Amino acid sequence: MERLQKVLAQAGVASRRRSEELIRSGRVKVNGQRVTELGTKVNPRQDRIEVDDRPVVLERKRTFLFYKPEQVITSMHDPQGRKVVADYFRDIPERVFPVGRLDYDTEGLLIMTNDGELTHRLLHPRYKVNKVYIATVEGKPGPKALKQLERGVKLEDGWTAPAKVRFLSHSSQDNTSRVELTIYEGRKRQVRRMLKAVGHRVIHLIRVRFGFLTLEGLSKGEFRELTDEEIQRLKKEIL
Repeated sequence: MERLQKVLAQAGVASRRRSEELIRSGRVKVNGQRVTELGTKVNPRQDRIEVDDRPVVLERKRTFLFYKPEQVITSMHDPQGRKVVADYFRDIPERVFPVGRLDYDTEGLLIMTNDGELTHRLLHPRYKVNKVYIATVEGKPGPKALKQLERGVKLEDGWTAPAKVRFLSHSSQDNTSRVELTIYEGRKRQVRRMLKAVGHRVIHLIRVRFGFLTLEGLSKGEFRELTDEEIQRLKKEIL
């Protein structure tokens, strides 16, 4: 027996938090009875579970590593008709969702999966899964700015956790620099806001690593499925 919201997340219906909202709003039925209690436990192999009167089918769990290009929305659909990450996975029979977000104007590594439990753990700050970004910024960040980033900076939604920072290079020709930041939080536009807070606007941003996973072998818009060994290693890191 498992909690209903966990089963919904594992089935790829939605994230666990979103699944809880579906239950509370009365959109979920178990064996024909509407359920609104979050503590409800079900047997996913025996009980008939429905969301909006549609049966929930436990899909085979699949996880992909995707190189998201710039000017692509990290969403399943966009009311304005812009390109979304789901457009690249139309031929995959399982409905996979993005793990977290990359901004519209940010490129790089994005994990797509229908494994709700994996998504939950990868995103929860408690598990401190590192994400590595390379930013091209205006100007040349000095030791003081880099130290501020390392200690954490105050944003409008509070202080950031300490980051790992590495200065990579500076171009005197156009007065830009490349900086590598490693963080484990996932606030909206966090890296851009952190760098702006220390006086350096981001011109280009790419996420190059998520945990131990990298973009090696992928071009923009390409994806590959994680191997069983990679899935096990990923889960081991967040146990």
